[in-house]
Amino acid sequence: MILESLNILNYRNIREARLSFAEKMNCFVGLNGQGKTNVLDAIYLLSFAKSAFTSQDSLNITHGEEMAMVQGVYKETSPQPSPQEREQESIVISCGLRRGVKKQFRRDKKDYPRLIDHIGLIPLVMISPSDQQLIDEGSDERRRFMDVVIGQLDRKYLDALTKYNALLKQRNTLLKQYADAGTVPDDLLEVLEWQMVEPAEYVFEKRTEFFEDYKPYFERVYNQIKNSKLKIKNDETERPQLRYVSQLQDRDLREAYKKTRQRDLILGWTSQGVHKDELEMKLGEWPLKQVGSQGQQRTFVLAMKLAQSLYLSNGKWKMENGKCAKPILLLDDIFDRLDSERVERIVEMVQGDDFGQIFITDTDRQHLSDILRPSENARIFHVEGGRID
Repeated sequence: MILESLNILNYRNIREARLSFAEKMNCFVGLNGQGKTNVLDAIYLLSFAKSAFTSQDSLNITHGEEMAMVQGVYKETSPQPSPQEREQESIVISCGLRRGVKKQFRRDKKDYPRLIDHIGLIPLVMISPSDQQLIDEGSDERRRFMDVVIGQLDRKYLDALTKYNALLKQRNTLLKQYADAGTVPDDLLEVLEWQMVEPAEYVFEKRTEFFEDYKPYFERVYNQIKNSKLKIKNDETERPQLRYVSQLQDRDLREAYKKTRQRDLILGWTSQGVHKDELEMKLGEWPLKQVGSQGQQRTFVLAMKLAQSLYLSNGKWKMENGKCAKPILLLDDIFDRLDSERVERIVEMVQGDDFGQIFITDTDRQHLSDILRPSENARIFHVEGGRID
């Protein structure tokens, strides 16, 4: 999917912008705080029906204004389109925000019955400084990473995950409600637990399938972008390892719920289930968070996100017309956080045929000009005070 043009009105600090994009590389240059990231967030909004940075829609409306609008015109393309295939009918996605009113999200002037029905139409991967949370924060961040990837491929997965989380909330409420009594009626819990098992098993199945297919891409990308100066023969210190860990790998969930009811009552929450799944991140045999340098941690996370893009475009993602779609890739402020060799490796990689349309932000125009592959299929925009030229 290619984003041909983008119209923005009163979105964050961008009062008005009408932009047309190159099909491969688009770069936004400007000082920090001028609005570069806001452009990427507007693009993200059109893929996921929400901002990448806040769940409160009113915060995305320019201060002092009552409404905002973001509209994108997209074109479907196959991996190696013929001239005839490139002349495809456009898709128009628009999002209208108004203070105190539910947001309006449309495809070709038609409202979606549910916003979840839009997820996956325009596959997208965003890489930003906030990705460090994958390492620094708890396992919920790493589960969310898996959910975002799988959810773009499988709507049934999102439905199962939503159902499971709603039932989990009900079970936790019951546990807290009966905590003082020291016991909870088994029949009440059994009803919820039997309903939880089916969606939990589906989530576990799809996470397992995802990880088995995704891991080789991660290892390949990490080895491509790591700094050659860190390579030492037979050295294990920068051998990346990802491991999916789930309680469902070694136990029956129905029995686990039954055995842990009393303990869960004391805890006040459910200790068994896919909401406890984890992605272990290691260098060699040691936790990445403990032994990884800043550069190694950043490379690890970048490899995870770039591998996400490769996974989505490797034929497992199918558009309605049966063609593979390379996700749009947003690279926000990655240059200041990596050494120059790794940056050049990354830019060289994403300009290749394995990746689709790219949007990059940076503070240095010359830096971009030096490392971008010479091509007519690239555009550089200057951003200052919310104005984009």
